[in-house]
Amino acid sequence: MSATRVVVTGLGATSPVGGDVPSTWAALLAGQSGVRSLKHDWADQLSTQIAAEVAVDPTDVLERVKARRLDRSGQLALVAALEAWADSGLAAEDAEIDPERLGVAMASGIGGVQTLLSNYDALKEKGPRRVSPLAIPMLMPNSPAANIGLAIGAKAGVHTPVSACASGNEAIALGIDMIRLGRADVVVVGGTEAAVHALPMAAFGQMMALSKRNDEPEKASRPWDKGRDGFVLGEGAAVLVLESEEHAARRGATVYAEAAGAGITADSHDIAQPDPTGHGATRAMKMALREADMSASEVVHINAHATSTPQGDLAEAGAIKNALGDAAGNVVLTSTKSMTGHLLGAAGALESVATVLALRDRVVPPTINLDDPEDIGLDIATEKRSLPEGPLAALNNSFGFGGHNVAIAFRNA
Repeated sequence: MSATRVVVTGLGATSPVGGDVPSTWAALLAGQSGVRSLKHDWADQLSTQIAAEVAVDPTDVLERVKARRLDRSGQLALVAALEAWADSGLAAEDAEIDPERLGVAMASGIGGVQTLLSNYDALKEKGPRRVSPLAIPMLMPNSPAANIGLAIGAKAGVHTPVSACASGNEAIALGIDMIRLGRADVVVVGGTEAAVHALPMAAFGQMMALSKRNDEPEKASRPWDKGRDGFVLGEGAAVLVLESEEHAARRGATVYAEAAGAGITADSHDIAQPDPTGHGATRAMKMALREADMSASEVVHINAHATSTPQGDLAEAGAIKNALGDAAGNVVLTSTKSMTGHLLGAAGALESVATVLALRDRVVPPTINLDDPEDIGLDIATEKRSLPEGPLAALNNSFGFGGHNVAIAFRNA
């Protein structure tokens, strides 16, 4: 493993529970749900009529002209990236950064689906001359990454990992690798998703993947609860600024945490169902610990992937116990998806932000709606829980359709 240590120096987010990092974090600690009944006319015909839309619309934040040239996924990504960039101190006029040593890895699981579908509607209803000339630059999956790169002048490489619900964490892993391989000093990493739309929701509904608890939106996302009936679709974006420790120290940056290691594996089991043995997820966590030079006994917290699906929640619980062994009993587990819903390609990034803040503030946000818990043999925080003094380590897990598994290991600063 490279001796280069990678640290987190900036955070940004726009989520179903807050328009920035402070409001999102406060809502998570308070156990507030961002799931609501959908007010769109198209939702009336769907079996699932709830979702977790962002608390603050991106068009309320971005300049109108800039927003119109971006798909909603790109709008959300830019809002989160600009917050993280400012938070890192690198947006300051006197900040010194070599653009050829600055990279971006911004993920999305689905990409600019709203632009694609709206322009297809225009083509069908009004003809080809009504298709936007900006449609391709807006709908291409790398558009959010490219626009962030343009905004900050990144020239070391601008990348878009696409691995379904593991995409956000894979972007973080790629950023760590870019710095450790000497390709960049700073990498802006994260994920974005904006798929709360009739077609994606109908498709997930046909897969029987979504909760149908339409009469109780706030209680629909309930990881590890025996009454769970599927995930709740969410939207949003989250961004972390990763930096080599040496570069951060040279400019006197404030460090949130160390991004200590990452593990990436594949199940090769099924395109949509998790491997019930959790073998690939176990390997990902063990790889992250090994890369971080971290023992299982150091881990005090895991922000789990746990989406509120019948099979996935149990498979992950088994994988955690297999990965950590006897030390699993000392870990405080939570799933912030119980409040935010499932942000697909942005999930890992948002949950990594929450993991970093849990280490900084030594407090774990609760898993809400756990009324009748499965007996998984792990300590789930149902109220916010304090973490001990001293050195801390945590994992954030993300698993996606296609059998993608990514675990990220963090240490407190």
